[in-house]
Amino acid sequence: KAFDEFHLYSLPRPVTLRDRETKQVEFLRATGVKAPTLYVYDGAAVAADLGWNEQMIRENPDYGTQSNSKVWVMREFENKKGNGGLGLPLPKGRTRFYRQDSADGRLEFTGENTIDHTAQGETVRIYTGDSFDLVGERKRTAFSLNNRQDQAEEAFAITLRNRKKEAVEIRVVERLYRGVNWQVVQHSEPFTQEEAQRIEFRVKLAPDEEKTVTYRVRYDWK
Repeated sequence: KAFDEFHLYSLPRPVTLRDRETKQVEFLRATGVKAPTLYVYDGAAVAADLGWNEQMIRENPDYGTQSNSKVWVMREFENKKGNGGLGLPLPKGRTRFYRQDSADGRLEFTGENTIDHTAQGETVRIYTGDSFDLVGERKRTAFSLNNRQDQAEEAFAITLRNRKKEAVEIRVVERLYRGVNWQVVQHSEPFTQEEAQRIEFRVKLAPDEEKTVTYRVRYDWK
């Protein structure tokens, strides 16, 4: 129940604790939840904690060129009534996902992670692991900085491979980390701007298909 700016939670059944015992207790179990799987490739392995300042980021050609090959598996669901028994304020804690195997009917564990305190009606997106059959590869193909060092251009090629037996959509996240004044001057696929310095390509791949996304971005520091 709501209390001031907090929520108080009552467990649905009694819990017995032995002396000095710690026990994990299930708070809520929901079945039939609509939680579609999202595949996200965030290929730039940018080490933000190494003390790079703004000038170093914009002038060092090697910044942001290291990449990873992992495609994330994300689960997304709406915490609302009618979605498998949800629609309650959810406390911070671990959330586990299970799915029924169509072959033998068994309930199989598919992933877990922690969520923050989540109000009723909000959408939750959780990282649950890396895909085994999806692979990403990110390469920087061009970089130029003008003589006055107030404008630069950078180009990337992101290659995606789908080794699944079904078609998938991968959301390719690119972080335009060299400055807030940027312009994508060339791109092979349509994209959307998600944040001030983040764009996203949504790439559909058929089974066993490989596809490369390319783009060129121009930064201006005048």
